[in-house]
Amino acid sequence: MEAIVGNSPVRPGPIAVRLFGTFEIQRSGDVLSAADLGGCKPRHILEILLLNLGSPVSKAHIVETVWGPGHGAGTVAALESYICGIRRMIQPGNTKGGPLRTVNGGYVLDPALVDLDLFRFRRMVESAARVRPEDAYELLTEALAMSAEPLLSGELGADWADVARAGLATERLAVQVKAAETAGLLERPLDAIHWATMAITSDPLHERAWTLLVTAYESCGLVAEGLAAYARCRSAFDRELGCAPGPALQAAYLRLLRQRAEDDADLAEVMAALVYLGDSLNAAAEASRGCPKAGLAREEAGRIVASFLRKAQVAV
Repeated sequence: MEAIVGNSPVRPGPIAVRLFGTFEIQRSGDVLSAADLGGCKPRHILEILLLNLGSPVSKAHIVETVWGPGHGAGTVAALESYICGIRRMIQPGNTKGGPLRTVNGGYVLDPALVDLDLFRFRRMVESAARVRPEDAYELLTEALAMSAEPLLSGELGADWADVARAGLATERLAVQVKAAETAGLLERPLDAIHWATMAITSDPLHERAWTLLVTAYESCGLVAEGLAAYARCRSAFDRELGCAPGPALQAAYLRLLRQRAEDDADLAEVMAALVYLGDSLNAAAEASRGCPKAGLAREEAGRIVASFLRKAQVAV
């Protein structure tokens, strides 16, 4: 419904809301803060509706979330009173036709009339999946920059806000990994290192992020850094999961080892010896059937490894 001024209808104007960092509403050139909503409960109600932008939220759910399970008999009436105050604040002069609508048993915020930063973040991520890598990378990095500040930073003691932040953290992790993947496709390994490192900071056990990091180091020719990253990953996986990294990450590690060996004759010799010793264990059955193994003799391989270890001890 539209408000009428004289003979002309007044269409409801959109509002812009910021949930990342400091809560803020922009309305018809005015900037409203959390304090302008008149207390924590109306702010919580509005924030819950914003987190569900475009989806109806029942009165029962709002009451349970804001007041808790031990709410009194007059809580629904209090909710309706707060809703009236929110309407007056975000859509003055148009309390029935603005962004906040009443639906059967609850309320909904119209996404066509609310420019919400969290909503834009998700739209950017969705759009990135439908465009070429160059454009996708721009969208992904813009979405990550927009969401860098904490979601609902003023709601540190609310369980529902904690749940929202945890959900966003999962979304951001996926976007960081996708940004690293896309940077790799665009042959921007330094960017891939940055985003893969951010993802690992978010989740130290994210194997895909570790694989992207090690591969990006390989692309940059940073062999030592790549080997060190793999060592950190292997240690974390062994300590927390009791397992080794998967085949893709191990393959990247072996490529780095070969690249390192090309510049180090002693290391190349040791690698050949280790490969032989490893293969000989797996080929014990063949040896027992009289199938001799070509290459280094077992004694020679052992001598090479022992010599290298002695040199490493002296160097330390």
